[in-house]
Amino acid sequence: MQVLHVIQRYYPYIGGAEQTFQEIGERLARDKHAITVYTTDAWDLERFWRSDKTAVPLENETHNDVFIERFAVEYLPLSRLTFHAIRRTMAMLAQMPRDNTSLLFSLCRFTPYVPSLDAALDTTAERFDLAHTANISLDSTVYAAYRLAQRKQIPFVITPFLHLGEADDAHVRRYYTMPHQLLMLRQAAAVIVMTDREGQALAELGVARERIHRIGAGVEPETLAGGDGKRFREETGILTPIVAYIGTAAYDKGTTHLVEAMKIVWETTDATLVLAGSQLSAFETYLQGQPGNVKQRVRQLGFIDTQTKLDLLDACDVFVMPSRTDSFGIVYLEAWLYGKPVIGANAGGVPEVIDDGENGFLVKFGDVGAIAGRITQLLGDRALARRLGAHGHKKVLDSMTWEQQYTQVRGLYERLVREARKKE
Repeated sequence: MQVLHVIQRYYPYIGGAEQTFQEIGERLARDKHAITVYTTDAWDLERFWRSDKTAVPLENETHNDVFIERFAVEYLPLSRLTFHAIRRTMAMLAQMPRDNTSLLFSLCRFTPYVPSLDAALDTTAERFDLAHTANISLDSTVYAAYRLAQRKQIPFVITPFLHLGEADDAHVRRYYTMPHQLLMLRQAAAVIVMTDREGQALAELGVARERIHRIGAGVEPETLAGGDGKRFREETGILTPIVAYIGTAAYDKGTTHLVEAMKIVWETTDATLVLAGSQLSAFETYLQGQPGNVKQRVRQLGFIDTQTKLDLLDACDVFVMPSRTDSFGIVYLEAWLYGKPVIGANAGGVPEVIDDGENGFLVKFGDVGAIAGRITQLLGDRALARRLGAHGHKKVLDSMTWEQQYTQVRGLYERLVREARKKE
């Protein structure tokens, strides 16, 4: 097969969506399929609307037999404002009784604005057998892949990473379920979802159930082995228990609430909060405004390499990511491989990953007191922490490895390509 993957960010950036596509693509390449990735030069998420944020060198390369072609994000005037203004306008248009689908398709080409990728997909003569794209909320690249699939008459596959948010709050969902997004989902040959909850939501929105495939994400135990907690503590000088967070630091990811929760924890328990990953500007401003005694107990590592991440996972006592914008959360699985208990929010797809009280705890998004209570409980009851971590470790090995997930994706690709070729 000759497969095209279209995703907004890719290697060397490592995030949940990016890791998912990298694992699928590299395994397909090892199975002698030809894999091309179209992506942007964005590193930081804010690079999609801020030209001063970090970018990846605009160079094409082949990594682990996957060809990566990068395209530059470009910007409208006053892009820090216009990007979000367009998004809010789209959300309002989506709620109107009249059909604004065509207008939404026109506007989405600016979120983010990558005209060279648009042009490449609209004109390429490359003969792909299948196009697979992701992240429905950053819809310009999804729309470009959709147009290519229609023009080439090849299977269009999408992994929307639908963020359901909280059950009683549609704020998050509205940016993932606009009419033009739903049209692409409904017309896709296959929609790959992370959880049954995500699949059910899409079915209720009109996506045919037979096109929805619950595959989820996974981890590779062998490649995640080798973390050295002692080395991490020696290099950082941290002697206290460690509460770890790995991911983009942002309000919707629960990072602000985690810091506020730690203020309560510190009233009775000595611990260090370690934040690893990039930070959105709003969170940076929030943390800069904290008193000195808080800053002293928060260790900011920024974006870390894989070995440092593994060392941190081995060193930490509890992993916390109380996010409302995760359709799955691969990092919970990574923490479980190191036998660590996890705390997540009862939002999005996380409740299907974390079994509350069995391998971790779920809290209401934004409930600072509940987050603090669970952290204090796990730091004070090491037997409970070990038991939850052990149950999580078993769950990963039983059903959440990449080999298990990849086999399903490859089988789906092969079936779709085979069926498409019969129609030629």
